[in-house]
Amino acid sequence: MKKKFLDLGTQPITNAYLTKESPDKEYLYNLSIAFDEETKLVSLVDMVKPEMMFNDSYAHRASMSKTMLASFKKIAESLKARFNPKLTLEIGSNDGVFIRNFNVDEVIAVEPCGNLAELTNKMGYKTYTDFWDQKTAEQIVNSYGKVDVVFSANTICHIEDLNELINAIDLVLDDKGVFVFEDPSLYSVLQNTSYDQFYDEHVYVLSVIALQNIFKKHGLEIFHVESLLTHGGSNRIYVKKIYNKSQSVLSSVDENIKKELSFGMDSIFTYEQFADRVIKSKNDLIDLLIKIKNENKKIISYGATYKSTTIFNYCKIGKDLIEYIVDTTPNKQGKFSPGMHIPIISPEEGFNNSVDYAFLGAWNFGKEIINKEHDYINRGGKFITHVPHVRVL
Repeated sequence: MKKKFLDLGTQPITNAYLTKESPDKEYLYNLSIAFDEETKLVSLVDMVKPEMMFNDSYAHRASMSKTMLASFKKIAESLKARFNPKLTLEIGSNDGVFIRNFNVDEVIAVEPCGNLAELTNKMGYKTYTDFWDQKTAEQIVNSYGKVDVVFSANTICHIEDLNELINAIDLVLDDKGVFVFEDPSLYSVLQNTSYDQFYDEHVYVLSVIALQNIFKKHGLEIFHVESLLTHGGSNRIYVKKIYNKSQSVLSSVDENIKKELSFGMDSIFTYEQFADRVIKSKNDLIDLLIKIKNENKKIISYGATYKSTTIFNYCKIGKDLIEYIVDTTPNKQGKFSPGMHIPIISPEEGFNNSVDYAFLGAWNFGKEIINKEHDYINRGGKFITHVPHVRVL
């Protein structure tokens, strides 16, 4: 039975950056989150159609971040060294940030956003412009045979039908193959009160407990879990077919499950407490921004992120508090943020001496940003964050 525990109000599609401040029509939906007492899954109550989120105008480019470039290079080299795959498949290849670490004959990819798939196809990497499902898996097997490694980053949590997703993985994967994926950690979200991990694309925010329950129903099992710092706390999950004895189940699986159980992640009470902390975070952030504005200080946001879209729309933060957003992504510049319609400009144009405070919309890249913007800090500029609680850095 699913129980709703959090309502983040009316929200837009997070990647639907606007070309004008007052659009004639903007798609909005209610962002509520529920806990399934049977499977222990945490998911959105209302789902947005995938075609509305993942299309030819998709804005996010993973390779724009030095942190992500380094992270994907590291995991690509690790997978090659550990599993020695002849053929690797990536689900959700974005702009090729992972597959570019392979020769073109060693990897194939699936990417439903046509503008991104076009980029990697032009690089010479075979990229299927499709959503991941059994039909796509069958096409791959018919053309290439079974694959040794399936990798996916920040994509599995986007796919509503987990049963078909896993069946398609099972179909495409060699008997001794491994499925490795990483997604935001529900444990980290609860610890950090990072409610901005909930938005339209994140159909699920996953726990190891829930994943173990689901995979076992499909004859698969988790054999290793790595805790990552990326995206404010993620899990990298290693999965194999249960009868595959070439990989041993490592202690990290039981350790993570025990950690989550001790935190109460199998109980609705834990999520109701989290919802109370979210309301406090909202009120504290609004109070802080109003206080700073009353001191005649200029506040902007650093990073036109999907996370900040959730925050600004839930907290009803608009241009009266945040004058504009600076972002390095060219196809976001000159547009307006979804929902609250805050202007987005380049850092070269907007991150100047007039800025007193910058809200960390990209708080998960906080270290990278602070290292980059030491001149801003040295002259007295300050950053604001809401994770794990609202404060000025």
